[in-house]
Amino acid sequence: MTNFKIDHNHLFGDMTKFDKYFVGYDGMIKRMADAHTALAKAIPNYPPYNIAKVDDNKYVIEMAVAGFGKQNLNIEIANGTLTIAGQTTMDDQVNQGINNQYLYKGIADRSFTRHFNIADTVEIKNAELFNGMLKVWLENIIPEHKKPKTIVINDPQSETSPPAKKEFLAEGKE
Repeated sequence: MTNFKIDHNHLFGDMTKFDKYFVGYDGMIKRMADAHTALAKAIPNYPPYNIAKVDDNKYVIEMAVAGFGKQNLNIEIANGTLTIAGQTTMDDQVNQGINNQYLYKGIADRSFTRHFNIADTVEIKNAELFNGMLKVWLENIIPEHKKPKTIVINDPQSETSPPAKKEFLAEGKE
C-alpha cells in the first residue's frame, strides 16, 4: 500500500498568489486558511459523519449520534459556521448521582462539537433524528442577481438604435 503525503503548506502557504485571479474573495480565502490551520492542529473523528450532495443545490450532513436524544443536541448557524454540539447523557447521570461501574466500555459516551464552514447562500432547511442518525438538510439558495443571465449585444447600425455620431474625419466620405 502506498501512502501519499500532502504538503498543506504548499497548498495554503501563500494565498497572495491567488489575488490576481480572484477579486473579492479575500474573506473566503481567509476562511479556507483558518480551516486549514484548525484541521492541522487536530482532526476530530467523533462522531463520524457524511456530507452528501442530494442535487445541484441541496446537501445533507448525516452524523452518527447514537445515545443522544433531541434534548442533548444543539444545531446553530452563525457567521458562516454551522455548529452541531452534543451534550452526553453521562454528564446527566453524574449530575443525578447515578454511577455505573462498567466491566468494559466500548461505546463512546462523550460530548462533542463539530463545526462546518458553509457559504453565505446556504440555509438550513430541516434537521431530523432517526435511529441514531442526525440529518441536517441544507440548501444553497442562489439570489436572482447571482444567477447566470444573458447580456444582449446592441448593434449600433440597426434601425432601432439612433444613428451613430461620426467620430473619424473619413467617415461618410467616399
